Amino acid sequence: MLANTNLISSNFFNSLPTRTPKPRTSSLQLQNLKSTNFSLPNTTVTSKFSSLVRPHNLNNTRFLVLKCHSTLDKNQNMEEEEENPGLDGKGSSVLESGDGVQEGKRDWTTSILLFVLWGVLIYYVFNLTPNQTPSRDMYFLKKLLNLKGNDGFKMNEVLVSLWYIMGLWPFVYSMILLPTGRSSRSNIPVWPFLILSCFGGAYALLPYFVLWNPPPPPVEETELSRWPLNFLESKLTAGISLAAGLGLIVYAALAGGDVWQEFFQYFRESKFIHVMSIDFTLLSTFAPFWVYNDMTARKWYDKGSWLLPVSVVPLLGPALYLLLRPSLSEVPALREASSKQK
Repeated sequence: MLANTNLISSNFFNSLPTRTPKPRTSSLQLQNLKSTNFSLPNTTVTSKFSSLVRPHNLNNTRFLVLKCHSTLDKNQNMEEEEENPGLDGKGSSVLESGDGVQEGKRDWTTSILLFVLWGVLIYYVFNLTPNQTPSRDMYFLKKLLNLKGNDGFKMNEVLVSLWYIMGLWPFVYSMILLPTGRSSRSNIPVWPFLILSCFGGAYALLPYFVLWNPPPPPVEETELSRWPLNFLESKLTAGISLAAGLGLIVYAALAGGDVWQEFFQYFRESKFIHVMSIDFTLLSTFAPFWVYNDMTARKWYDKGSWLLPVSVVPLLGPALYLLLRPSLSEVPALREASSKQK
Protein backbone atom coordinates (compact mmCIF):
# COMPACT_ATOMS: atom_id res chain seq x y z
CA MET A 1 0.00 0.00 0.00
CA LEU A 2 2.85 2.36 0.88
CA ALA A 3 4.64 1.57 -2.33
CA ASN A 4 1.56 2.44 -4.34
CA THR A 5 1.27 5.72 -2.54
CA ASN A 6 4.84 6.70 -3.36
CA LEU A 7 4.33 5.70 -6.96
CA ILE A 8 1.22 7.83 -7.26
CA SER A 9 2.87 10.87 -5.64
CA SER A 10 5.90 10.62 -7.89
CA ASN A 11 3.70 10.35 -10.96
CA PHE A 12 1.72 13.36 -9.80
CA PHE A 13 4.75 15.60 -9.42
CA ASN A 14 6.19 14.46 -12.70
CA SER A 15 2.98 15.31 -14.47
CA LEU A 16 3.09 18.95 -13.28
CA PRO A 17 4.43 21.46 -15.86
CA THR A 18 7.99 22.53 -15.19
CA ARG A 19 8.80 26.27 -15.08
CA THR A 20 12.14 27.37 -16.46
CA PRO A 21 13.62 30.45 -14.75
CA LYS A 22 13.50 33.66 -16.86
CA PRO A 23 16.84 35.32 -17.52
CA ARG A 24 17.29 38.66 -15.87
CA THR A 25 17.63 41.60 -18.18
CA SER A 26 20.07 44.37 -17.31
CA SER A 27 19.17 48.05 -17.46
CA LEU A 28 21.57 48.61 -20.38
CA GLN A 29 19.81 45.95 -22.41
CA LEU A 30 16.44 47.49 -21.60
CA GLN A 31 17.62 50.88 -22.93
CA ASN A 32 18.87 49.26 -26.10
CA LEU A 33 15.55 47.48 -26.54
CA LYS A 34 13.65 50.71 -26.05
CA SER A 35 15.73 52.53 -28.64
CA THR A 36 15.33 49.73 -31.18
CA ASN A 37 12.56 50.06 -33.72
CA PHE A 38 10.87 46.79 -34.60
CA SER A 39 8.99 46.75 -37.85
CA LEU A 40 6.72 44.04 -39.15
CA PRO A 41 6.81 43.06 -42.77
CA ASN A 42 3.27 44.25 -43.48
CA THR A 43 3.31 47.66 -41.76
CA THR A 44 1.18 50.44 -43.13
CA VAL A 45 1.93 54.14 -43.64
CA THR A 46 -0.06 54.98 -40.53
CA SER A 47 2.04 52.78 -38.30
CA LYS A 48 5.24 54.32 -39.68
CA PHE A 49 3.99 57.82 -39.09
CA SER A 50 2.86 56.97 -35.53
CA SER A 51 6.26 55.52 -34.75
CA LEU A 52 7.94 58.75 -35.88
CA VAL A 53 5.70 60.85 -33.68
CA ARG A 54 7.04 59.24 -30.53
CA PRO A 55 9.13 61.61 -28.39
CA HIS A 56 12.39 59.73 -28.56
CA ASN A 57 12.12 59.39 -32.35
CA LEU A 58 11.42 63.10 -32.71
CA ASN A 59 14.54 64.00 -30.75
CA ASN A 60 16.69 61.68 -32.82
CA THR A 61 15.20 62.98 -36.07
CA ARG A 62 15.70 66.63 -35.03
CA PHE A 63 19.34 65.92 -34.16
CA LEU A 64 19.99 64.27 -37.49
CA VAL A 65 18.32 67.11 -39.45
CA LEU A 66 20.30 69.81 -37.63
CA LYS A 67 23.53 67.92 -38.06
CA CYS A 68 22.96 67.42 -41.78
CA HIS A 69 21.98 71.08 -42.21
CA SER A 70 25.11 72.35 -40.48
CA THR A 71 27.28 70.01 -42.51
CA LEU A 72 25.73 71.20 -45.78
CA ASP A 73 26.22 74.85 -44.80
CA LYS A 74 29.85 74.22 -43.92
CA ASN A 75 30.52 72.48 -47.21
CA GLN A 76 28.78 75.26 -49.14
CA ASN A 77 30.87 77.95 -47.43
CA MET A 78 34.06 76.04 -48.15
CA GLU A 79 33.11 75.77 -51.84
CA GLU A 80 32.36 79.50 -52.04
CA GLU A 81 35.72 80.37 -50.46
CA GLU A 82 37.50 78.15 -52.95
CA GLU A 83 35.67 79.71 -55.89
CA ASN A 84 35.98 83.32 -54.60
CA PRO A 85 39.29 83.68 -52.76
CA GLY A 86 38.94 87.48 -52.78
CA LEU A 87 36.13 87.37 -50.21
CA ASP A 88 38.56 87.00 -47.32
CA GLY A 89 40.36 90.21 -48.19
CA LYS A 90 43.51 88.48 -49.54
CA GLY A 91 42.42 87.24 -52.91
CA SER A 92 41.66 88.64 -56.32
CA SER A 93 40.20 91.94 -55.16
CA VAL A 94 42.74 94.66 -55.94
CA LEU A 95 41.25 97.37 -53.78
CA GLU A 96 39.57 96.92 -50.43
CA SER A 97 37.92 99.27 -48.00
CA GLY A 98 38.18 99.18 -44.26
CA ASP A 99 34.80 100.62 -43.53
CA GLY A 100 33.28 97.19 -42.68
CA VAL A 101 29.85 98.07 -44.05
CA GLN A 102 27.86 94.99 -44.96
CA GLU A 103 26.06 94.82 -48.26
CA GLY A 104 22.49 95.97 -47.95
CA LYS A 105 23.16 97.74 -44.67
CA ARG A 106 24.28 101.34 -44.94
CA ASP A 107 24.41 104.09 -42.38
CA TRP A 108 22.93 107.18 -44.02
CA THR A 109 23.79 109.53 -41.15
CA THR A 110 26.95 110.89 -42.76
CA SER A 111 25.26 111.25 -46.13
CA ILE A 112 22.37 113.17 -44.62
CA LEU A 113 24.73 115.50 -42.77
CA LEU A 114 26.75 116.14 -45.92
CA PHE A 115 23.58 116.81 -47.87
CA VAL A 116 22.44 119.31 -45.25
CA LEU A 117 25.87 120.97 -45.37
CA TRP A 118 25.70 121.18 -49.14
CA GLY A 119 22.21 122.70 -49.02
CA VAL A 120 23.29 125.29 -46.44
CA LEU A 121 26.33 126.23 -48.52
CA ILE A 122 24.31 126.62 -51.71
CA TYR A 123 21.80 128.80 -49.89
CA TYR A 124 24.59 130.90 -48.39
CA VAL A 125 26.37 131.34 -51.72
CA PHE A 126 23.30 132.56 -53.57
CA ASN A 127 21.62 134.58 -50.84
CA LEU A 128 23.94 135.61 -48.00
CA THR A 129 27.39 136.22 -49.45
CA PRO A 130 28.52 139.84 -49.82
CA ASN A 131 28.04 141.30 -53.27
CA GLN A 132 29.13 144.89 -53.00
CA THR A 133 31.39 145.01 -56.04
CA PRO A 134 29.88 143.00 -58.92
CA SER A 135 31.53 145.10 -61.62
CA ARG A 136 34.94 144.75 -59.99
CA ASP A 137 34.40 140.99 -59.68
CA MET A 138 33.81 140.79 -63.43
CA TYR A 139 36.95 142.82 -64.05
CA PHE A 140 39.02 140.53 -61.79
CA LEU A 141 37.64 137.45 -63.53
CA LYS A 142 38.60 138.77 -66.98
CA LYS A 143 42.09 139.67 -65.78
CA LEU A 144 42.62 136.20 -64.26
CA LEU A 145 41.41 134.53 -67.48
CA ASN A 146 43.79 136.75 -69.49
CA LEU A 147 40.86 138.23 -71.37
CA LYS A 148 42.11 141.78 -70.68
CA GLY A 149 45.45 143.13 -71.77
CA ASN A 150 47.97 145.02 -69.72
CA ASP A 151 46.14 148.11 -68.56
CA GLY A 152 48.58 149.03 -65.81
CA PHE A 153 46.56 147.51 -62.97
CA LYS A 154 48.49 145.10 -60.75
CA MET A 155 46.48 142.17 -59.46
CA ASN A 156 46.68 141.16 -55.83
CA GLU A 157 49.37 138.46 -55.41
CA VAL A 158 47.34 136.48 -52.86
CA LEU A 159 44.32 136.48 -55.16
CA VAL A 160 46.42 135.31 -58.11
CA SER A 161 47.92 132.47 -56.05
CA LEU A 162 44.49 131.42 -54.81
CA TRP A 163 43.11 131.39 -58.33
CA TYR A 164 45.79 129.04 -59.68
CA ILE A 165 45.69 126.84 -56.59
CA MET A 166 41.99 126.34 -57.23
CA GLY A 167 42.97 125.14 -60.68
CA LEU A 168 45.27 122.49 -59.15
CA TRP A 169 42.72 121.09 -56.70
CA PRO A 170 40.68 119.18 -59.36
CA PHE A 171 43.82 117.34 -60.49
CA VAL A 172 44.72 116.44 -56.91
CA TYR A 173 41.23 115.16 -56.18
CA SER A 174 41.16 113.23 -59.44
CA MET A 175 44.37 111.44 -58.45
CA ILE A 176 42.92 110.62 -55.03
CA LEU A 177 39.39 109.60 -56.05
CA LEU A 178 40.35 107.56 -59.13
CA PRO A 179 40.17 104.67 -58.62
CA THR A 180 39.97 104.27 -54.84
CA GLY A 181 37.17 106.78 -54.42
CA ARG A 182 34.83 104.99 -56.79
CA SER A 183 31.76 103.20 -55.51
CA SER A 184 31.06 99.56 -56.33
CA ARG A 185 27.58 99.47 -54.77
CA SER A 186 26.03 102.21 -56.86
CA ASN A 187 25.89 103.05 -60.54
CA ILE A 188 26.99 106.65 -60.01
CA PRO A 189 30.40 107.36 -61.61
CA VAL A 190 32.82 109.83 -60.07
CA TRP A 191 34.25 111.34 -63.26
CA PRO A 192 31.31 113.71 -64.04
CA PHE A 193 31.69 115.29 -60.59
CA LEU A 194 35.44 115.64 -61.09
CA ILE A 195 34.87 117.46 -64.37
CA LEU A 196 32.31 119.75 -62.76
CA SER A 197 34.74 120.45 -59.92
CA CYS A 198 36.95 122.29 -62.40
CA PHE A 199 34.24 124.96 -62.43
CA GLY A 200 32.37 124.43 -59.16
CA GLY A 201 35.06 123.10 -56.82
CA ALA A 202 33.81 121.52 -53.60
CA TYR A 203 30.26 122.66 -54.36
CA ALA A 204 30.26 120.16 -57.27
CA LEU A 205 32.03 117.36 -55.35
CA LEU A 206 29.80 117.35 -52.27
CA PRO A 207 26.86 115.63 -54.04
CA TYR A 208 29.16 112.74 -54.90
CA PHE A 209 30.35 112.58 -51.28
CA VAL A 210 26.70 112.21 -50.30
CA LEU A 211 26.11 109.34 -52.75
CA TRP A 212 29.45 107.58 -52.24
CA ASN A 213 29.04 103.95 -51.16
CA PRO A 214 32.29 101.99 -50.67
CA PRO A 215 34.16 99.75 -51.26
CA PRO A 216 35.75 100.58 -54.61
CA PRO A 217 35.46 98.08 -57.46
CA PRO A 218 38.48 95.96 -58.40
CA VAL A 219 40.92 97.36 -60.94
CA GLU A 220 42.10 95.28 -63.86
CA GLU A 221 45.79 95.31 -64.72
CA THR A 222 45.06 96.45 -68.27
CA GLU A 223 43.16 99.45 -66.90
CA LEU A 224 46.34 100.81 -65.33
CA SER A 225 47.93 101.28 -68.73
CA ARG A 226 45.00 103.22 -70.19
CA TRP A 227 43.80 106.79 -69.83
CA PRO A 228 43.15 108.29 -67.30
CA LEU A 229 44.79 105.99 -64.72
CA ASN A 230 48.15 105.96 -66.49
CA PHE A 231 48.19 109.77 -66.18
CA LEU A 232 46.78 110.02 -62.66
CA GLU A 233 49.04 107.26 -61.29
CA SER A 234 52.15 108.83 -62.76
CA LYS A 235 54.74 110.12 -60.31
CA LEU A 236 55.54 112.86 -62.80
CA THR A 237 52.00 114.22 -62.54
CA ALA A 238 52.17 114.16 -58.74
CA GLY A 239 55.59 115.85 -58.75
CA ILE A 240 54.43 118.66 -61.04
CA SER A 241 51.36 119.25 -58.84
CA LEU A 242 53.52 119.41 -55.71
CA ALA A 243 56.06 121.75 -57.28
CA ALA A 244 53.41 124.07 -58.72
CA GLY A 245 51.49 124.19 -55.43
CA LEU A 246 54.67 124.89 -53.46
CA GLY A 247 55.60 127.73 -55.80
CA LEU A 248 52.16 129.35 -55.58
CA ILE A 249 52.02 129.14 -51.78
CA VAL A 250 55.50 130.60 -51.46
CA TYR A 251 54.53 133.39 -53.89
CA ALA A 252 51.52 134.29 -51.70
CA ALA A 253 53.47 133.96 -48.45
CA LEU A 254 56.15 136.39 -49.63
CA ALA A 255 53.55 139.06 -50.32
CA GLY A 256 53.65 142.01 -47.96
CA GLY A 257 51.20 142.75 -45.17
CA ASP A 258 49.49 145.40 -47.27
CA VAL A 259 48.70 142.81 -49.92
CA TRP A 260 47.12 140.50 -47.35
CA GLN A 261 45.06 143.33 -45.89
CA GLU A 262 43.85 144.20 -49.37
CA PHE A 263 42.87 140.55 -49.94
CA PHE A 264 40.88 140.44 -46.68
CA GLN A 265 39.11 143.61 -47.78
CA TYR A 266 38.21 141.90 -51.06
CA PHE A 267 36.95 138.88 -49.07
CA ARG A 268 34.51 141.08 -47.13
CA GLU A 269 33.22 142.90 -50.21
CA SER A 270 33.51 140.59 -53.25
CA LYS A 271 31.13 137.73 -53.87
CA PHE A 272 33.59 136.11 -56.27
CA ILE A 273 36.54 136.10 -53.85
CA HIS A 274 34.35 135.21 -50.87
CA VAL A 275 32.91 132.10 -52.55
CA MET A 276 36.31 131.02 -53.88
CA SER A 277 37.91 131.30 -50.44
CA ILE A 278 35.20 129.12 -48.88
CA ASP A 279 35.70 126.63 -51.70
CA PHE A 280 39.42 126.47 -50.93
CA THR A 281 38.66 125.84 -47.25
CA LEU A 282 36.23 123.03 -48.03
CA LEU A 283 38.64 121.25 -50.38
CA SER A 284 41.41 121.48 -47.80
CA THR A 285 39.10 120.11 -45.09
CA PHE A 286 37.91 117.04 -47.00
CA ALA A 287 41.31 116.12 -48.45
CA PRO A 288 42.71 114.28 -45.35
CA PHE A 289 39.76 111.88 -45.31
CA TRP A 290 40.23 110.91 -48.96
CA VAL A 291 43.97 110.54 -48.39
CA TYR A 292 43.17 108.09 -45.60
CA ASN A 293 40.69 106.23 -47.82
CA ASP A 294 43.25 105.90 -50.61
CA MET A 295 45.95 104.86 -48.16
CA THR A 296 43.92 102.03 -46.64
CA ALA A 297 42.77 100.80 -50.05
CA ARG A 298 46.42 100.48 -51.12
CA LYS A 299 47.35 98.64 -47.89
CA TRP A 300 49.86 101.37 -47.07
CA TYR A 301 48.52 102.63 -43.75
CA ASP A 302 51.26 101.03 -41.63
CA LYS A 303 54.04 102.72 -43.59
CA GLY A 304 52.31 105.94 -44.63
CA SER A 305 50.29 106.85 -41.55
CA TRP A 306 52.72 109.68 -40.79
CA LEU A 307 51.41 111.45 -43.91
CA LEU A 308 47.93 111.82 -42.44
CA PRO A 309 48.86 114.83 -40.24
CA VAL A 310 50.82 116.25 -43.18
CA SER A 311 47.74 116.00 -45.41
CA VAL A 312 46.12 118.71 -43.28
CA VAL A 313 48.43 121.25 -44.96
CA PRO A 314 46.35 122.68 -47.84
CA LEU A 315 47.28 121.23 -51.22
CA LEU A 316 50.91 120.49 -50.29
CA GLY A 317 50.07 117.65 -47.89
CA PRO A 318 47.85 115.69 -50.32
CA ALA A 319 50.29 116.40 -53.19
CA LEU A 320 53.19 115.00 -51.13
CA TYR A 321 51.17 111.88 -50.37
CA LEU A 322 50.43 111.40 -54.09
CA LEU A 323 54.15 111.56 -54.80
CA LEU A 324 55.13 109.02 -52.12
CA ARG A 325 52.24 106.54 -52.25
CA PRO A 326 52.79 103.14 -53.84
CA SER A 327 51.48 102.53 -57.31
CA LEU A 328 48.52 100.23 -57.80
CA SER A 329 50.80 97.87 -59.72
CA GLU A 330 52.79 97.41 -56.50
CA VAL A 331 49.79 96.27 -54.45
CA PRO A 332 50.31 92.56 -53.58
CA ALA A 333 46.66 91.74 -54.26
CA LEU A 334 47.03 93.07 -57.81
CA ARG A 335 50.02 90.85 -58.55
CA GLU A 336 48.17 87.84 -57.14
CA ALA A 337 45.07 88.59 -59.25
CA SER A 338 47.08 89.04 -62.44
CA SER A 339 49.04 85.83 -61.84
CA LYS A 340 45.79 83.90 -61.37
CA GLN A 341 44.42 85.28 -64.64
CA LYS A 342 47.54 84.12 -66.47
